[in-house]
Amino acid sequence: MSSPAAAPPHVVAGFTVPRVMFQVLAALVPVAAVHVYLYGPAILWLLAVGGVSALACEAVALRLRRRPSRDSLRDGSVLVTAALLAFAVPPTLPWWLLAFGIAVAVLIAKHAYGGLGQNLFNPAMVGYAVLLVSFPLEMTRWPAPGAEWDAVTGATALDALRTGLRQGYTMQEVLAGPAFGAVGAAGGQWVNLAALAGGLYLLARRIVRWHIPVATLAGLAVPAAIAHGLDPGAHASASFHLAAGATMLGAFFIATDPVSAATSDRGRLVYGAGIGLLTWIIRTWGGYPDGIAFAVLLMNLAVPLIDRYTVPRIHGHPG
Repeated sequence: MSSPAAAPPHVVAGFTVPRVMFQVLAALVPVAAVHVYLYGPAILWLLAVGGVSALACEAVALRLRRRPSRDSLRDGSVLVTAALLAFAVPPTLPWWLLAFGIAVAVLIAKHAYGGLGQNLFNPAMVGYAVLLVSFPLEMTRWPAPGAEWDAVTGATALDALRTGLRQGYTMQEVLAGPAFGAVGAAGGQWVNLAALAGGLYLLARRIVRWHIPVATLAGLAVPAAIAHGLDPGAHASASFHLAAGATMLGAFFIATDPVSAATSDRGRLVYGAGIGLLTWIIRTWGGYPDGIAFAVLLMNLAVPLIDRYTVPRIHGHPG
């Protein structure tokens, strides 16, 4: 019989929850710096609104559940949720929509399941998915890099790519548009590079392990490369997918959530590869331009099954 999965959150031995969470927040500093450079100071306002809203929702939930709040409000976990959601939404998003998404993430996705370590789904991605389904126009319009943050907005590169291909334009014609940069989205390639730098920092500090990020990126890049090789006029290259949308943020900061991810090394590889593959499928044929959030949530559902078949057996016990 296979050994049962350990109770979450599954963090590296010797690391406390506050230490892990504040290291994650530190790793997000390059992403914030690039956001400010490209889009102006709007992200700082969203991070402040998100942090205050998350702490307020956490305090309310803990009071309603009659749980002590001092340690929970200080461990940084709810701030990570707020930061990830703030980075995932356009900087022009009205503050009250972000506060609504934070409330969904903390009150429903986290505390309705029992709080830290008990949630089935990644809270930030639940909040993002609810916002995207409920307010699609506001959630898919980003300011042009270098423009005044509250003046010029347009569709994301992934949305422009999907729309252009459906209108009959070739890949080369679509990529010549203003929404695209040298590799991926204009501006988005630098955000992804900053997230990659933060992710490598987390790997070096052993906050996250390599299995999920590498498997996620491979699960996205491999089918993208195959499709591009078969029909380069209809499918974007692997490099484009890796540098567009929330790819690096998803691979290193979202998919690696220690609570909702798989627990064994083999399971993490399956889990990450599934996220990457689903992201590519949604980007290619789905109704939403990115797909990271929905891919993570779908694989969250699959975690119990993945753990069942990948958790190592205890030696001396029948399998």
